[in-house]
Amino acid sequence: MSEVIRILHFADLHIGVEHYGKLDAQTGLNQRVMDFLDRLDAIISAAIEQQADAVLFAGDAFHRRNPTPTHQREFARRIRRLSDAHIPTVLLTGNHDLPVMSKRASSLEIFETLAVPYITYVSRPRLLRLETSHGPLQVAAVPYPIWQRLFTRRAYRKMSQEELQQAMTAALVDAIAEQAAQLDPDIPAVLLGHFSVDNARLGSERELMVGRDVTVPISTLTDAAWDYVALGHIHRHQNLNPANTPPVVYAGSVERVDFGEAKQAKGYCWAEVQPGETYWEFVALPARAFITVDVDVRQVNDPLAEVRQAMQTRFVADAVARLRIQMTPEQAPLLREADLAPLLADAFHAQIVRDVDRTARDRLAGVNPDSLTPAELLTRYLEAKGKSPAEVALYLQEAQPVFDET
Repeated sequence: MSEVIRILHFADLHIGVEHYGKLDAQTGLNQRVMDFLDRLDAIISAAIEQQADAVLFAGDAFHRRNPTPTHQREFARRIRRLSDAHIPTVLLTGNHDLPVMSKRASSLEIFETLAVPYITYVSRPRLLRLETSHGPLQVAAVPYPIWQRLFTRRAYRKMSQEELQQAMTAALVDAIAEQAAQLDPDIPAVLLGHFSVDNARLGSERELMVGRDVTVPISTLTDAAWDYVALGHIHRHQNLNPANTPPVVYAGSVERVDFGEAKQAKGYCWAEVQPGETYWEFVALPARAFITVDVDVRQVNDPLAEVRQAMQTRFVADAVARLRIQMTPEQAPLLREADLAPLLADAFHAQIVRDVDRTARDRLAGVNPDSLTPAELLTRYLEAKGKSPAEVALYLQEAQPVFDET
């Protein structure tokens, strides 16, 4: 029987996110960039201290396609630690890592150019055989597809966007099946990919998405040929195959990007695989907290006292904190910025949102918005924007996970 291969799987670093941060004088970097680098430091240290046999990164190292030289340097410094520790590491291309033009180099290609020991960069589907300290490991690497490669083929030039997406999905499915057919059943096999899966719960990555997206059916990934499926692209950690035959796992992003990810745990996955048997677990990291404090003072006589009392019950130190206050127009002058700001003095970043009641707009037809559910409010808004019933139904379906968490 093959030895157990210990794998650290992580994804979606997005180095370069600077929302809610300011310059750190000591490092010269944005404080939020340091948050993401701190999470990467913890992951690299875990791989070395726990003697991982392989590290699999499932794409999106940087937030922008053209990262600054400083961001590239900081990423490379940390990946070099894995090389120095002789840990075979695969760096997969994500959609944020792709150059604008297919002929240009990606932000990760330098590792291949310099032939950094133990580091393998993958920009096209390929089957790898990694030699680890506990034996060989097969890794079928499927990076985010480059749309321009389809456009160069005459048959695709006149296709609609929907037809192109179907063609790209078919190409990915074929690539995965082709690699599965080449596997040695006596050697542990992992599918490493950066793409969407049809039953995945989405998150903030939809707003961050660069270019078109492509979705693969879950049935393509539950092939018994794989012992573990390591995915990136979706920021919410989740296992899409609870039966674990095999586990189909999004590691999720390593740090929170915005308030849309406030309730999501962030971290990496640790997997111990051998043919036909896999143990895995999610390891949470101390990501920056995003905290929203909602206060409705419309029915109180002393609105500032009400806000102060609400803030006493919430711990916002070192968090990205948002104070949202619902108030009447008459109360607005009583809630001055100078009085509210000290309540968030301990926060890493503070945001105050003053929601002043206004007369309901005509689109609500005289209905009090407080009497409507979030779904009803969204429906009325979309209808006012001229959306068709089919479009409204699609938006409501996509928004349901958000409604479930509020």
